[in-house]
Amino acid sequence: MSDGFGLDHLPYGVFVTEGSAPRVGVRYGDKVVDVATVRPELDRPSLNPFMALGPDAWAETRAQITELVESEALPALPLDAASLLLPFEVGDYVDFYASLDHASNVGRIFRPDQEPLLPNWRHLPVGYHGRSGTVVVSGTPVVRPCGQRKSPAEQSPTYGPSLRLDIEAELGFVVGVGTELGSRVPVEDFAQHVFGVVGLNDWSARDIQAWEYVPLGPFLGKSFATSVSAWVTPLAALAAARCDLPAQDPVPLPYLAGGDALDIEVEVVLNGEVVSRPPYRTMYWSPAQMLAHLTVNGASTRTGDLFASGTISGPEPDTRGSFLELSWGGKEPFAGGHTFLEDGDEVTLRYAAPGTGGGRITLGEVTGRIEAARV
Repeated sequence: MSDGFGLDHLPYGVFVTEGSAPRVGVRYGDKVVDVATVRPELDRPSLNPFMALGPDAWAETRAQITELVESEALPALPLDAASLLLPFEVGDYVDFYASLDHASNVGRIFRPDQEPLLPNWRHLPVGYHGRSGTVVVSGTPVVRPCGQRKSPAEQSPTYGPSLRLDIEAELGFVVGVGTELGSRVPVEDFAQHVFGVVGLNDWSARDIQAWEYVPLGPFLGKSFATSVSAWVTPLAALAAARCDLPAQDPVPLPYLAGGDALDIEVEVVLNGEVVSRPPYRTMYWSPAQMLAHLTVNGASTRTGDLFASGTISGPEPDTRGSFLELSWGGKEPFAGGHTFLEDGDEVTLRYAAPGTGGGRITLGEVTGRIEAARV
């Protein structure tokens, strides 16, 4: 397979056909392969029962499915004959802020006369708790949110549709095996708990966010929609994408020591035009460090918990993963005059990485189209 969905990938999703119940399938080329008969936990409307089994079952089942797909022993149907659903039941959702370039750019945009990074940024993965109930599958329309906004020139806030609606190109990590309250996940145990990876777009209303976030952080500016891919790439499929983290200075505290980066390339596509190519390998904090920090205080995790990387941005202008950065705070239009999202705009995030078979795999893409506010 040359399309990135070969035997070295086989991402999991949940699909339904007319007159049938939702069940688990894997993508192979341009087909959905029905794997519901492989084990009972796959004949379910979400991946959660299977993910809860743990890494030994994941590896055993992946090997079995690979053999069955290769021998064409399982039923398959064309992609366009199936409807793809949200692949897992989302527990808690946490979004991090792990890109040095993104955090530095945002600091320069909003605090041009100050140090771009706040004092804690290089010492811990900064994050916030999001709203799991508004995580939606790729292809779900995104309604422009309404809320309070106040520009620096205004004396008081106004209410209405967001005027600075944005994207954030991210990766999401799906917890398979949860942890008890009071326990912690060391960096080295990341693969014992995380099942796989999804593409993720953390839609953001920058004007609502700017007015509300002091002193407690993002709230309504983020909680209206977060889109994820319909396919979950298992960690095993990304073994060849593991690479060294960029240098971390100062050296993190011992509980954050270690962890790998991932060599995943991202494309941001606006109305059919590629406007940016952010590289995930430049991220400052690793996924394992994020999970270690998330649980270091004893916070529990559950099957289906989702944590995201934060905006993926690289050091060059054409590698920025948000419109806030691409337009430099709305001052430098790009892509034919865009600054922030307009009604009718469609954004697709694409992802590719080295595969274990020597070629490249294509992760599930994330698409959303902006609909007008419902006022």
